[in-house]
Amino acid sequence: MPPAAAELFGDNLDKAIAYHESLATDGSIRGFIGPREIPRLWDRHILNCGVIGEAMAEGITVADIGSGAGLPGIPLAIARPDLQIVLIEPLLKRSVYLDEVVEQLGLDNVTVIRGRAEEKVVRKQVGHVDVVTSRAVAPLGRLAGWSLPLVKVGGRMIAMKGASVDEEIERDAKAIRNAGGGDIKVYTVGETLLSEPTTLISIKREK
Repeated sequence: MPPAAAELFGDNLDKAIAYHESLATDGSIRGFIGPREIPRLWDRHILNCGVIGEAMAEGITVADIGSGAGLPGIPLAIARPDLQIVLIEPLLKRSVYLDEVVEQLGLDNVTVIRGRAEEKVVRKQVGHVDVVTSRAVAPLGRLAGWSLPLVKVGGRMIAMKGASVDEEIERDAKAIRNAGGGDIKVYTVGETLLSEPTTLISIKREK
């Protein structure tokens, strides 16, 4: 366990360790985590996701779409217990795993919904949140079309992205506008904790 984990998760470090253990064992057996990723779970997955809380105000509501095995939503919930987080995942086997993890870790601030972010029934269940987050779900234009309808006007989608984010912004500018998005910002978080900080794109819902 890297020293940064204790700094990031604080009093909830035991939950972060338990989640790491779950991903490395049960998550791997079920096929959610590839064998090559197990040695890199802390740096490339858990810490990488937990630091996105730096971009979020206190006490807000957050939806994580396409949550998969709980990334970034579970590390975010552990690092920021003040947030109310909804994990949205369409696949049954993954949503079952998420329910199990939430119960095992005692994450009272997390709810799991099985479905796709673009489905009307899911949008009705979730309502409108302050922030929608995601990691490796879809190209930016499509992601904006799924994320922004779940965001309150004035709220933001805050997605984890890679080095090609500027190209995606240029390519998908029209789709972002059509989804109601504006005021695009790209920045990094976790500079003091990670050797490779996490890149985020933040898009405000303006209509």
